[in-house]
Amino acid sequence: MTTTELGCPTTLKPDDNPGGALLESQSKFKTCKQIGFYRRQKLFQPDESPYFAQLNTLNIENGIVTLDLNHQETLVPLKLKIIAVEGNILRIKINEESSLKPRFEVPDVLVKEPTTQQFKVCNQETSCLVLEDPSSLCKIHVNAKPFSMLVTQNDNELISINSQGQLYFENAVFPSKESGLAETNPEKKAASSEELFGLWKETFEDYLDLKYPSSIGLDFTLHGFENMYGLPEHADTHQLQDTGEDEAYRLYNLDVFGYKIYDKMGIYGSVPLLLAHKPSHTCGIFWLNASETLVEIRSQAVLQPQMHLKSPDVKKQRAVPKTNVRWMSESGVVDVFLLMGPTPYDVFKQYAQLTGTQMFPPLFTLGYHQCRWNYEDEADVEAVDSGFDDHNIPYDVIWLDIEHTNGKRYFTWDQDKFSNPVKMQENLQEKKRKLVVISDPHIKVDPKYTLYSEAKEKGYFVKNISGQDFEGNCWPGVSSYLDFTNPDVREWYSSQFSFEKYKNSTNILFIWNDMNEPSVFGSCEGTMPKEAVHHQGWNHRDLHNLYGFYQQMSSSDGLIQRLGGKERPFVLTRSFFAGSQRYGAAWTGDNKAEWEYLKISVPMLLTLSVTGITFCGADVGGFVGDPDTELLVRWYQVGSFQPFFRGHAMQDTQRREPWLFGEDNTSIIRRAIKERYALLPFWYHLFYRAHIFAEPVMRPLWVEFPKYPETFGIDEQYMLGNALLVAPVLDSGVTSIDVLFPGLGERWYDFRNFSCVGDSHKQKVDVTIEEIPVYQRGGSIIPVYTTIGKSTGWMDNSPYELHIALDRKGTAVGEIYIDDGHSFQYLHERMFSYRRFTFKKNILCSSTADKMGCYPVKSTLENVYVMGLKNSPSEVIVHEAGEKKKKLAYTYNKDLCVLSLKNISLGVSLDWEIHIK
Repeated sequence: MTTTELGCPTTLKPDDNPGGALLESQSKFKTCKQIGFYRRQKLFQPDESPYFAQLNTLNIENGIVTLDLNHQETLVPLKLKIIAVEGNILRIKINEESSLKPRFEVPDVLVKEPTTQQFKVCNQETSCLVLEDPSSLCKIHVNAKPFSMLVTQNDNELISINSQGQLYFENAVFPSKESGLAETNPEKKAASSEELFGLWKETFEDYLDLKYPSSIGLDFTLHGFENMYGLPEHADTHQLQDTGEDEAYRLYNLDVFGYKIYDKMGIYGSVPLLLAHKPSHTCGIFWLNASETLVEIRSQAVLQPQMHLKSPDVKKQRAVPKTNVRWMSESGVVDVFLLMGPTPYDVFKQYAQLTGTQMFPPLFTLGYHQCRWNYEDEADVEAVDSGFDDHNIPYDVIWLDIEHTNGKRYFTWDQDKFSNPVKMQENLQEKKRKLVVISDPHIKVDPKYTLYSEAKEKGYFVKNISGQDFEGNCWPGVSSYLDFTNPDVREWYSSQFSFEKYKNSTNILFIWNDMNEPSVFGSCEGTMPKEAVHHQGWNHRDLHNLYGFYQQMSSSDGLIQRLGGKERPFVLTRSFFAGSQRYGAAWTGDNKAEWEYLKISVPMLLTLSVTGITFCGADVGGFVGDPDTELLVRWYQVGSFQPFFRGHAMQDTQRREPWLFGEDNTSIIRRAIKERYALLPFWYHLFYRAHIFAEPVMRPLWVEFPKYPETFGIDEQYMLGNALLVAPVLDSGVTSIDVLFPGLGERWYDFRNFSCVGDSHKQKVDVTIEEIPVYQRGGSIIPVYTTIGKSTGWMDNSPYELHIALDRKGTAVGEIYIDDGHSFQYLHERMFSYRRFTFKKNILCSSTADKMGCYPVKSTLENVYVMGLKNSPSEVIVHEAGEKKKKLAYTYNKDLCVLSLKNISLGVSLDWEIHIK
């Protein structure tokens, strides 16, 4: 068997195998060398691409450019499509002209078919074709032989495609009788080169995978770029590192208990989006493929001639960075979107244009969540709920793990431990709190279990290679797995959340999807066999990374449907893919109660945030093991400044409700949680901006300060929106930490005591166990609640105050967004109030940010604090529309340069001005 039959020019021989023979794995999970398609593609290292473009086949129809690509040896044709997408996006698709077996193209991830724009052919020769997208100043240079492409913008080289010649496309072929690989008996393993390279069968430990070759790959070169981000989910640094020999970032959703940190192994979710950044430009590569994918990153410096400024005749050389990125997927087609930026926020919008924005969550989800595997019974739930009230700690949601069900049968209750779940929920509802329960994708094989028997009868389970329902082990024992790739299954599963079908559920019950990688105990890498069969005959290998995406979609739709589309849902998922942000939140899975896991949570969440999934968090305290008290306190402080804020722990760990560690520590944790609740107006506004404008809630420094290289590698501190700088304490026993105050000419203020820390610089900051450093950026205005309730439900009409931090010019701007916090009326009936506050020339002005909003806000603005006001005023006067001018009482702290206005009682949603004279 030669690779020319697969579209590759190299002969496969056993002694060429870079990984050696199929070795026994030392781990439950594969290394790159143990992945067949990776070994095959790594053998493919051509001097130049074996593919050539037939430019005489050029065709442009409906804005889509098509060309034939041929392999020089096999002459097997591929079809290339080049598409200009509205919004400065380029789409490249490569597929077989005809195939023995159809290839999977990812459905449902794109919110709609992208709007195309017309290319202009500005040059066509026998060896080169130049296409221009007039709307974006992008040009695509297509070189015929060897085939490659170069994307330029404003005549600057940005991205080369196949310049390394690594376009790889295994055309489907079937094993010959001579190879012996038609044999499907697992006991017979042919020691042949074909098996060695995993063409039709591949072994790992004691598992056998039967298949056909279908791997694809393509390389990209990013000119002038050396800072790469994205590709979640990995427990690694935010800035992607160069991959070494036989190493790659793996995108393959797996249940990895207590995952290894600083590692490129894929864990629970996958977003095949890479962002490249340099001071002058940001762009992205979105590889739309749901099969197992590996990404290599190699940076290098290229010497380029440069004219000497003083002596034009003297040429010097300068080192210009570039980064080569190689994508390799097990199956599917090449379908890649180039997000051309040029700013980070342009890339976020371009990606959201394709896959959607973060779903706008109900307000209660931004409060604190209390979870454990498991709260044992109704009495336990009541005791924990009362404990928060007894210790004056706000919280919004209590969670129930798998033990609340009848023998791990989802949508049921353990009648002994939860004999009256409706009453339990009514008690929570009286306190304006919510309940989240778990619902996993595996269904216990039990003919008496209605969910199983209905799904069985309808044929709604994933099948094995023999056409029978696939069965694997998970929490309930032997289980079958719902085929969420089938729209009928999703519709049926959504209907299970109705109050009629989900007995003893109420409208305060929300959902947690776990184990949906999917997790299968005792199987290869703990997940579903790749040869399992889904809807329309697709193998699991083709769509593995989509499985959790579809379950969360179905769960979200079910919660929306149960109340007739009136209420916003909440669904937390462990497994995710591109587009999962449309359906809820995600968390980082089974972390450990260790300092390094607290530290790694920050870059993990930053990476999720810049790849669309901005409603994200890590289990506070660590899921596995028992944190020491200092670690737990620090984790609460950090978690309170991260988007999803939940404490969680596994079975057999010590109970760790916030009041169990002594009053001193309870007081610190209480302060951290209350600070979260005080900032809810700020958080809610950030999530509205994420939903409408695709802005990440939690942001790495490079996003807000893209021109400052000192920010590019920082992932231990971060921004919330554009206003708050968070510098968490991530190590034990420290009394000071280094904090970078980024940006040229920026001014920063201590968020709590309003003191000015000066301009941009890096300095050591003293810390105590009481709190972590947080700073407000000059030029920002932050709305804050003045009173804290037992939960968000008690704070509907809480008064506000404004924290105004002036920049060096004495100006500031901020916004507040208010609606009912739970329904879709903001969307369908414009029931919202969106206000903008500006401070300029010593005048604070309140005006509408969206005139279409008509929500009747009852809350008042009670206090205003202005930081950085250089002189004490002689008087302060308020101008309200339709009211007489009146003077306001004030105090001025000359040491801090802070003006305080209290008890001013202005309408938050009204127009008014405060003049400081």
